[in-house]
Amino acid sequence: MEWYHYVIAIAGSAVAGAINTLAGNGSAITLTILTELLGLPGNVANGTNRVGVWTQSVAGAYAFYRNGKLHVRRSGTIILSTVIGALAGIIVAVYVSSEQFMFVFRFLLVAMFIVILVKPKRWLRETDASKTLNPWISIPLFLVLGFYGGFIQMGMGVFFLAAMVLGARYSLIDSNAVKIVVVAIYTIAALAIFQYRGLIDWPIGLLMAVGQTAGGYFTAHYASSYPQANVWAHRVLVAVVILALVKLFDIPAFFATVGNF
Repeated sequence: MEWYHYVIAIAGSAVAGAINTLAGNGSAITLTILTELLGLPGNVANGTNRVGVWTQSVAGAYAFYRNGKLHVRRSGTIILSTVIGALAGIIVAVYVSSEQFMFVFRFLLVAMFIVILVKPKRWLRETDASKTLNPWISIPLFLVLGFYGGFIQMGMGVFFLAAMVLGARYSLIDSNAVKIVVVAIYTIAALAIFQYRGLIDWPIGLLMAVGQTAGGYFTAHYASSYPQANVWAHRVLVAVVILALVKLFDIPAFFATVGNF
């Protein structure tokens, strides 16, 4: 690699770590760097990316915890349910292709975009400590979300935040704190499986982890104390979903086709 490849890799992964901490889908950046810039095959890029995902999640969770935004005991059922679902999803993903689910995912994301924009004040409230989600609802819900995250991963953070903010009545920042704890736990299993199958390039993974960890930690640290953190987290979430929709529906190609008529 040329020297500037290292600079781009670390800078891009830092941005991805920040995006993952406030919203999700930052892996769209790191996977692009791994495949297009560093030339890794898709399956190796997928495994290698998990190194930085894990380190950024641990660093972000630590920063949220230090600043009083992570309450593990109150969120224990949610964390446990999601992790169990994710482990099942990871195991199934080893044997079953996720490609057939991508069509459905695109339209789920459209629905999520509408939910994010309608009554945006719902996303800006503080955590309601008196609100307890019925376990008959929360356990199946987060088991399914965890399974989805372990199986496909793409967009899991967005759907998880919606369940936390709109269902469990957490603030967006507190929801992100719980999200990255869940991701940190089940990514250990994902790393073990990818390593067993020889699909991790550790030197590149650790290089990317430098940027992802820094982005995750400092974003979590400042988001914990910044008064307008929920507002900015909502803006980042909207931007992430818009960019994902543009990519999934290949909107630039659509307009290029229309322009040719």
